[in-house]
Amino acid sequence: MKIAILTSLDQWFVPFAKKLNRQITNSQLFFNHKDINEVYDVLFILSYHHLIPKKFLNHKHNIVVHASDLPKGKGWAPFFWQILEGKNKITFSMFEASNGVDNGDIYMKDILQLTGYELNIELRKKQAIFIMKMCLKFLNQYNLYHLREPQSGKETFYSKRSQKDSQLDINKTIKEQFNLLRIVDNKEYPAFFVIDGHKYKLTIKKMEN
Repeated sequence: MKIAILTSLDQWFVPFAKKLNRQITNSQLFFNHKDINEVYDVLFILSYHHLIPKKFLNHKHNIVVHASDLPKGKGWAPFFWQILEGKNKITFSMFEASNGVDNGDIYMKDILQLTGYELNIELRKKQAIFIMKMCLKFLNQYNLYHLREPQSGKETFYSKRSQKDSQLDINKTIKEQFNLLRIVDNKEYPAFFVIDGHKYKLTIKKMEN
C-alpha cells in the first residue's frame, strides 16, 4: 500500500510523525496538504491544524485520530479537556476525514489508560505513541479495520483552549486544581494566578524520588 502522513510543521507531533514515517516502509511525510500530488491508499492526517478542501481528500482512506469517544468530544483539545474533567481512561477514535467537524465514519476505537499523575510532556508522549500504535494497527490488521461505520449517539463539542485557561483559582487547593497543573505547558501556556491585580506565573515539574 502507498502510505502518506500529514501533520502541521512546528507542532508538538512532528518528531512522532517522523518516527512513524520511519516505521512505515516507503511512506511519505508531508507538512502541507497542497504538497500531496499523488493519490495514496492511506493518508494519515495527524495533528494537522488546517482545513483540507474536499478535493484533497481523494485518497482511498483519509484517516484522522481524535482523542475522544466520537461523537462525544468533537472539537479542540479533547485529550486535555477530558483530563481536566478527571478522566484517566481516554477513548481514541479513528475516522474518515470529511468536510464536517469530526463527523466522519469510524474505523476503530481504542482506550488509553493514564495513571493520573502524568504532566504535559509525558501526556503528549503517551498520546502520540498511542496514535502511532493505532495507525500501525490499522495497516497491520487492515482486513479487520478497513471498513467503517457511521457515528451514532449525541454529539458534544469542546472549545479551543488558550492561555487564559491556565489560570488557577487562588481560593482552591492545589489538589483541587492538580489536573489543570498536569496539562499546562510551562513555556507556551503556563499556569498563573492573579492576586490583588498582580499576576504570577507558576511552573510545575515532577521530581524524582
